[in-house]
Amino acid sequence: MTISVEGLAALAVEIQNGLSRSDRFNRMIGSIHHLLQCDATALLRYEAQHFKPLATAGLAPDVMGRRFKIEAHPRLEAIARAGDVVRFPADSDLPDPYDGLIPDRHELHVHACVGLPLFSGQNLIGALTLDGMNASQFDEYSDEELRVVASLVGSALNNALLLEQLEKPGYAFTPDARQSGGDSSEMIGESAPMQQLKKEITVVAPTDLNVLITGETGVGKELVAQALHQQSARAASPLIYLNCAALPETVAESELFGHVKGAFTGAVHDRTGKFEMADNGTLFLDEIGELPLALQAKLLRVLQYGDLQRVGEDRHLKVDVRILAATNRDLRQEVADSNFRADLYHRLSVFPLQVPALRERGADIILLAGYFCEKCRLKFGLQHIALSAAASSMLSHYRWPGNIRELEHAIYRATIVAQADARSGDILLMPHHFSLDNGAGVAEVMPIAETLPQQNLQDATRDFQRQYILRALQASDNNWAACARRLEMDAGNLHRLARRLALK
Repeated sequence: MTISVEGLAALAVEIQNGLSRSDRFNRMIGSIHHLLQCDATALLRYEAQHFKPLATAGLAPDVMGRRFKIEAHPRLEAIARAGDVVRFPADSDLPDPYDGLIPDRHELHVHACVGLPLFSGQNLIGALTLDGMNASQFDEYSDEELRVVASLVGSALNNALLLEQLEKPGYAFTPDARQSGGDSSEMIGESAPMQQLKKEITVVAPTDLNVLITGETGVGKELVAQALHQQSARAASPLIYLNCAALPETVAESELFGHVKGAFTGAVHDRTGKFEMADNGTLFLDEIGELPLALQAKLLRVLQYGDLQRVGEDRHLKVDVRILAATNRDLRQEVADSNFRADLYHRLSVFPLQVPALRERGADIILLAGYFCEKCRLKFGLQHIALSAAASSMLSHYRWPGNIRELEHAIYRATIVAQADARSGDILLMPHHFSLDNGAGVAEVMPIAETLPQQNLQDATRDFQRQYILRALQASDNNWAACARRLEMDAGNLHRLARRLALK
């Protein structure tokens, strides 16, 4: 069948009507997915040699957290360079970035694939990808019809990106802001706590206020500092990092303020301190709660008057530095316990930012898991890494005491373990590939009442079966025959059930 004029007209109306909504990209991709009858559809934004998913339909949730480097994905690179409709043959030997990422079809590779590059004038701003399990799924659509779809979507995407930038509070819009790309400080996540944090960053970043970033270990406080600097007027100047916890007290003053030759034994030449290095830029003081009290007083003077003295020198130097500080301690309590100066605390916490713990971020866990899966794929030179439904469920229900850092390490370890079982470069991460524990060396199983989301009975039953079988498998030393005996099941029936539940 071909695309009807009425269908294209309805698509154009639906796209334009949805531009003012916060879910504009999801509405856009949903309309296209339905119109073209795809098994998987994705709208991607192009930035600095990467494609970033803006909305998907028919793909696993973790795809939204992945960032596709075009040089690592031949099909996406072909779409980026084509300038027109790209149809990949069903027998193409180019790996598809979505292989294994269509739910309940982990064992199948995508057969039909069409890519539509999206432009604003002559600039590539994104791509629309259409995938199907039937090899001839898109054969009846002419290139001209697909060009019309690409034109409609490209225009809508350009308008949506402009609108998105204008909606950001305090954002100084420039025509090429969308092309800056390569934002290494991107914070993956769309949960309510992260949306609030991003909003606060956007508000305070353009100011010169000192910011105190608080949160548990591993939540990404350094990433927040990078975002604050990159969105500030000081972005062209350096962001200097100093870990106060790693500073021996004997050299801490020299690290911060510098020293002159001969100031102390071993000072064989002049040294520039972190404050001087950050002049006209930003100084990020990580683990500020570990700074010795004696040094806190000297730091306070620099914050108050903007001048400093190198160790061993009488001359004062003027510096213009914005301070960002981070800690996992409760500095209010540290002040009450006389471990931290109250005046310094108030100087640093002009605008406090609290970074949420990973367990408070809901579906962000799976987005981050997808992001780390793609990093692992590149690091280990694998073709594909996908998360099974059972693994996704397990990761979502774990409490992550080590936060994002723990999740990253868990994905890396699981990938290494899974590689030992894999016969090819296709990796499907299963729960038994992970070694999550509650700090006592025991796999953490949370109470059902705390972890189950609102589900229909069928999905809830499948989740329970997955978890129960996995626990029995662990107790049977990952031996399926022993697991079947423990569950009092026929081994063949257990294997078939495990395949239906995506455990095998």
